[in-house]
Amino acid sequence: MEPYIERDIQEIAAALGDEVKPLAGRTVLLCGGAGFLGRYFTALFAHLNEHVLAKRCRVIVCDNLITSGALGSQPLRGNGFRFLTHDIIQPLETDEPVDYIIQAAGIASPYYYRKYPLETLEVATVGTKRMLEFGLKHPLKGFLFFSSSEIYGDPDPKHVPISESYRGNVSCVGPRACYDESKRLGETLCNIFHERYGVPTTMVRPFNVYGPGMQETDYRVLPNFASRVIGKKPLMVYGSGQQTRTFCYVTDAMAGFMKVLLSGTPGHAYNIGNPVPEITMLELAKVLEKVVGRQLDVQTVEYPDSYPADEPQRRCPDISKAGRQLNYKPAVSLDAGLKRFMDWAAKYYTGTQF
Repeated sequence: MEPYIERDIQEIAAALGDEVKPLAGRTVLLCGGAGFLGRYFTALFAHLNEHVLAKRCRVIVCDNLITSGALGSQPLRGNGFRFLTHDIIQPLETDEPVDYIIQAAGIASPYYYRKYPLETLEVATVGTKRMLEFGLKHPLKGFLFFSSSEIYGDPDPKHVPISESYRGNVSCVGPRACYDESKRLGETLCNIFHERYGVPTTMVRPFNVYGPGMQETDYRVLPNFASRVIGKKPLMVYGSGQQTRTFCYVTDAMAGFMKVLLSGTPGHAYNIGNPVPEITMLELAKVLEKVVGRQLDVQTVEYPDSYPADEPQRRCPDISKAGRQLNYKPAVSLDAGLKRFMDWAAKYYTGTQF
């Protein structure tokens, strides 16, 4: 395991402590295991098996590898891992019992869900339904669905920070609809399977998670910025640059995801992210400038055709529910997280992608 990821995994495990003990001797089915977050899950389970759990957990990883890139093609390590090249919109059969399902399969980059709109729609809806049906055949202890903060759409400012009770302001026909609406329907499916069949579903709504392992060709703002910094090119900020976001370093996000899987209330959704600071994209460029220690050329440009333009103007989570119920509290500041991300990117990014 590379040093940057290894340090992150150790921090995640330390933050979880004894909360992971129910995984001992269990089998986890991880969908989307070759993606950015999926690779963190596999690394975390390998670490827990080696250093924490009294009895190893078994991990079945499946992914269709459509957007995994070079980083996602690296082989899994550790005993107890099995990889399946499988698209979860197709039925899945296994010859062993499963205790936990993590449905993290999806296409999260706006560039890629504009390129693969039907695949994006199907994996969050048909794929999630397949996994829920699979879960009916097993006495599950937990089913975690990866929804998205995008289900809130472009929020009314009076509802920011956004709580889980906010119903959203989402277009069903816009260029982002294949992602936003499919995640909303995925949550509906999880809720129905919980209420009707007793499947112990929980849902997470991540807010702008970033960190080592993001593909340089991910096309989201931080990989874009990092690639251009490394290539000594101007930073391109789409639109006015006044749209706001908060950013959550991956260690904080992963701790939150695991807490929801192991201790979340079935049938409930949880915001997972860092509520501070809420900053504009132009302000983000200034923070990055401080982190890298040199002045950057920042330019505002029109949205390219490959990137959906109707993005939300504000995005900031209310995480009080996760804090109250799960003792979830992000610990990594934006400056510290960006420093760690940029140190990693300097080693793995080429600076020639954009």
